[in-house]
Amino acid sequence: MCGIVGYVGERQALPILISGLKRLEYRGYDSAGVAMIRDGAVWSEKKKGRICDLERSLETQPSDGFLPVGIAHTRWATHGAPSDVNAHPHFDCKRGIAVVHNGIIENYAEIRRGLLEKGHVFASETDSEVLAHLIETFDEGDMVAAIQRSLHLVRGTFGILVLASREPDRIYAARRGSPLVIGLADDENLVASDGSALVEHTKKVIYLSDDEMAAIDRRGVHVRTLQDSRVSKSVQELSFGLEQIQKGGYDHFMLKEIFEQPETIGDSMRGRLLSDEGRAKLGGLEGYLERIRNSERIIITACGTSWHAGLIGEYLIEKLAHIPVEVEYASEFRYRDPILSRNDTVIAISQSGETADTLAAVREARQKGALVLGLCNVVGSSVARETAAGVYLHAGPEIGVASTKAFTSQVAVLSLIALALGRMTSLSNDEGRLMVQELMSIPDKIRAILGQTDRILALARKMTKKRNALYLGRGFNYPVALEGALKMKEISYIHAEGYPAAEMKHGPIALIDEDMPVIFLAVKDPVYEKVLSNIQEVKARGGWVIAVVNSGDRDAARNADEVIEIPETSQPLSPMLTVIPLQLLAYHTAVLKGCDVDQPRNLAKSVTVE
Repeated sequence: MCGIVGYVGERQALPILISGLKRLEYRGYDSAGVAMIRDGAVWSEKKKGRICDLERSLETQPSDGFLPVGIAHTRWATHGAPSDVNAHPHFDCKRGIAVVHNGIIENYAEIRRGLLEKGHVFASETDSEVLAHLIETFDEGDMVAAIQRSLHLVRGTFGILVLASREPDRIYAARRGSPLVIGLADDENLVASDGSALVEHTKKVIYLSDDEMAAIDRRGVHVRTLQDSRVSKSVQELSFGLEQIQKGGYDHFMLKEIFEQPETIGDSMRGRLLSDEGRAKLGGLEGYLERIRNSERIIITACGTSWHAGLIGEYLIEKLAHIPVEVEYASEFRYRDPILSRNDTVIAISQSGETADTLAAVREARQKGALVLGLCNVVGSSVARETAAGVYLHAGPEIGVASTKAFTSQVAVLSLIALALGRMTSLSNDEGRLMVQELMSIPDKIRAILGQTDRILALARKMTKKRNALYLGRGFNYPVALEGALKMKEISYIHAEGYPAAEMKHGPIALIDEDMPVIFLAVKDPVYEKVLSNIQEVKARGGWVIAVVNSGDRDAARNADEVIEIPETSQPLSPMLTVIPLQLLAYHTAVLKGCDVDQPRNLAKSVTVE
């Protein structure tokens, strides 16, 4: 979950490293550090806090004597509290080797004990520091061999960069389960844990695969496996530009990404809807739809917000295609020894395509013979490479840690999959055409909701005084209640929980009083009258009710204290609309409370550790 940047070329390395770290700060912001070669030795500066704290510290450092090569890191803490000493880079005893690391070394304690017995002295509490000492132990003049031998002893995940004072014009990179992408340019090369740190300098990249390493200098990149076999890598092009990772006049990335959703949902559907035929065409699933349709069941596995999208996918596929669907937390999936067969289809959903728990679930499902498909946003990511087929979201880079546009794009793509399967099973041509029309209308309906920002801001002012909140929905909007509650607690730190509305009377109703805001998703659907009854139950106990309702709904307005109106759409597609006001409510509440909405405490964007 940490951010890694490396540079070797002809320009001053430090400004490039710092700029790259800023692009990656959403991946971790507990501490940051850099290491470069200066006067024949490894020089470093590292600091607890944000990258701006590191920049202030660097202002007092001399600027002469540095070679144009360096590595840098921004940390999300796992082993060891955030501190200057636990910040990366880490060093060997002689400070001739510097290492930055993303991932977790599971057997670090065992390795550390062995190194301590050999006289090594450790400076930090981290698992990562053992890597520098291991490399030192095996370094007999061949850095490639030393790195390979070290990593053969390691259990866990890693994306590492290594800088050595005796090879001052080269960086080494290696990965297993943690992404690294190498940017190629004229007389300079870069490496990072995410392409967003590279796109300012080049769009030509190569992706390292698991158990591969690279020697990188300004003239080229040489890739081999950790077993020392040479590897030929294809050059690819980043699918986004610099403008997509800038705020574009918005106060926060999260707000920008909320307002991008009419376009990103449209992009996720572009070229995939056949209006006259009333069906969806998904090139990424070409040749697999028949097998999916004939599956005994579909298992959707994901984490966090993607899991909520998966729940909506369950409702969509079961309603439209009549195929049994189960939704599993990826973090639990492989550890409960799931029963799978060749007649099952597993769909793994991950915004980044690098989520460690989801990748572990993918590998478990593949090992047990299931057909494994991937839904992710990042081209060339691990989920995309390790699944048999899949669908890209085309949502563009999502920088805000709290996911917004990736969620709605996931729901849009799941809607397309459900439509494709439904047209093969139970949906008529006319029903398919109607759904295509509704799907194509969603972006404009979201624009209408976004026009109510001032109304939602007024509600947010009242929410700032609350300590708890309850989100309730039924059917397709039960998962939206979960997602709305997650957004509120992620960025405003107000404790919020989502429930099926009918479950309120089985426990949560005990919490209802005049200080408890209850947000209802009360759109017109088959259980609308039931939800109105739930609203009355809350009002009878003094609760403050905010209801998300269809435009012109007077019945809900009479029962609720506050309403947010949204356009009508078909029941299966309503989550793409009902979630928008919940995203805005969370955003404005957090801003009014003075919270850092793009980088909420303790969170990071790409969860590449278990």
